[in-house]
Amino acid sequence: MHAMEEIEIVQYFEGKTIFITGATGFLAKIFLEKILRLQPNVKKLFLLIRPTTERSIEQRLHEEIFSIDLFRVLREEMGGDLRSLLDKVIPIPGDISHDNLGIFDPELRHNMLQEIDIIVNSAATTNFDERYDVALGINALGAMHLENFARKCSKLETLLHVSTAYVHGNGVGLIPERSFRKGDTLDGAKISYLDINTETEIANDRLRELQAQNSTEKEITRAMKDLGIERAMLHGWPNTYVFTKAMGEMVLEKFKEVANLIILRPTIITSTITEPFAGWIEGLRTLDSIFVAYGKGKLKFFVGDPESTLDMIPGDMVVNCMVAAMAVAAASCPNSDEESRLSIYHIGSSKCNPLKFADIKWLMHRFLIENPLLDGRGKPITIGQPTTLNSMATFHRYIATHYLPFVKGLQFVNVIFCNHFESAYTSARRRISHAMRLADLYKPYIFFQGIFDDANTKNLRKKIRSSQTSVNLLNFDPKHVEWDEYFLKTHFAGITKYALK
Repeated sequence: MHAMEEIEIVQYFEGKTIFITGATGFLAKIFLEKILRLQPNVKKLFLLIRPTTERSIEQRLHEEIFSIDLFRVLREEMGGDLRSLLDKVIPIPGDISHDNLGIFDPELRHNMLQEIDIIVNSAATTNFDERYDVALGINALGAMHLENFARKCSKLETLLHVSTAYVHGNGVGLIPERSFRKGDTLDGAKISYLDINTETEIANDRLRELQAQNSTEKEITRAMKDLGIERAMLHGWPNTYVFTKAMGEMVLEKFKEVANLIILRPTIITSTITEPFAGWIEGLRTLDSIFVAYGKGKLKFFVGDPESTLDMIPGDMVVNCMVAAMAVAAASCPNSDEESRLSIYHIGSSKCNPLKFADIKWLMHRFLIENPLLDGRGKPITIGQPTTLNSMATFHRYIATHYLPFVKGLQFVNVIFCNHFESAYTSARRRISHAMRLADLYKPYIFFQGIFDDANTKNLRKKIRSSQTSVNLLNFDPKHVEWDEYFLKTHFAGITKYALK
């Protein structure tokens, strides 16, 4: 195919109906905003939103999407009010973890199946330490329910599924953009075949067992979290999140028989770099909680290999890649074979613009010295020099020498004084086990030895020509990111402004 002009990509979305799942999530909001700004003549945007007991889907659309700062530029362009978009942006009550995506109204469902041109699946639970039943329901079975729904869409051109580059587990060296097939496991797996139905049964049986024992909600949550990690490790994955995301990919792989299937695998997504403005972020994402804990004086050391590459990518670059991938897939030969209807893209920076763990640590330090976080009384919090514990063994030794003697002492005092110090002892013990668990959960990222190959993403960039008038309209080249400047002026400032308020 010829190289597409950016303007052709924009035109592709004119008159299209797009269905977005996970619509209240971070990435989906950036995507929605971009499409509305890029192509105001898009026909319809169906947003799958879970109704809650406190809030209707209309309330959630207004409060969690249209009213937030991200839509500021669009609001200004439209004269301050986005209500005129309500005939285009249609919230749909539903839940991806249910059959038919929880869309119970048969007439509504029928109309959607007739109208949808593109599906963007960004529904996911991204919590590394999620309950197994919950993660399976959304990340794996959710993909299955979506595939069943997508097969009934009469004019669907493309299904884009947002996954994660870390589905490869603890990969080492150059990690290719290859697909997962049903049953695949990773190196080091103790079980050679992964069966999603078996996994679902195991999770359901365990849940029933816990309920039959009259376990408390807290005990059930803990046991189901532990089960997730245990099952993930048996199959070679480091945590429940990446394990269930890999299952989701396996479920969807066959969809290339029906239409274009794009599996987009971003690395660690950070705040926007340019669009709609720099620094927008929502909630604390992967490594941001480390920045906040350090800035608040709660974290006195960093655990990680200073030389390992932290693969980060700004959210708006991920969205630009999504937009380009869909238009290019549609422009490719429609009668092409199944294999060419499947595109897998790693969107990250480790191959072309790598960033070391040690660099990030010092950038955090520099930013917080110049812009300290404030304590409850509004006073600046002083932070120390960041110590690095560069292996898990060093981390365990550090805990054993610096913290465990204190906890043991508390335990002893508590026994002598007839449990008078029970809450102090429990709280100290809980803090240590929490730190240990966090270190285990983040281990795949802070000791990561892989580099994500992005040959397909590079080829995608080559298929797009920018005109002089629209420079950066669809920029998703991480080579252009000056990391020092981005973290010091954009990302960390964005965390303090939007995530910490």
